[in-house]
Amino acid sequence: MIYTENTPNPNAVKFLSEKTLSEIGATEFQKKDIKKIKNNFIKNLLEFDGIELILISENFISVKKNEKVNWDTLKPSIISLMNDHLEKAKKPILSKVLEKNIIEKENEKEDSIEAKINEVLDTKIRPAVAKDGGDIKFVSFENGKVKVELRGSCSGCPSSLMTLKKGVQNLLRHYVKEVTDVEAI
Repeated sequence: MIYTENTPNPNAVKFLSEKTLSEIGATEFQKKDIKKIKNNFIKNLLEFDGIELILISENFISVKKNEKVNWDTLKPSIISLMNDHLEKAKKPILSKVLEKNIIEKENEKEDSIEAKINEVLDTKIRPAVAKDGGDIKFVSFENGKVKVELRGSCSGCPSSLMTLKKGVQNLLRHYVKEVTDVEAI
């Protein structure tokens, strides 16, 4: 069964499933990159008129559309595609075995400050952002400034700047004293 949930971004909706959708964590796909994508489900979803971006997480897909299309026409098509895949494939959309090439290889050792930042993002911030159909990715830390990428329904959301400054920045400054500022790229 697929359930929908509105997000703070009026152009993004969360589609929740009881089944596992991703075994590799939250992964974002954009329509502009459709030619590079090999996964048929993701390609089919991005080919829907008006869909610009999707974020696939463990048990939800966050879909961001443009202003030209209406959710009343998109929602049934998305739910139908998801149900069809889950019934026929009987496996997650993003599986560890099939999607090894999607996972970013992080061979560089993190210094202790970056490790602390990632721990706070993973344990305190990412679960809250996921409730709204989004994700946050650590990009860099330099001279007290943390750069993050807002993904899924968070990208382009009207309230994302407030979330970033009031929520993310305050939490990171509290738990990691070296952090002075947080900025989205």
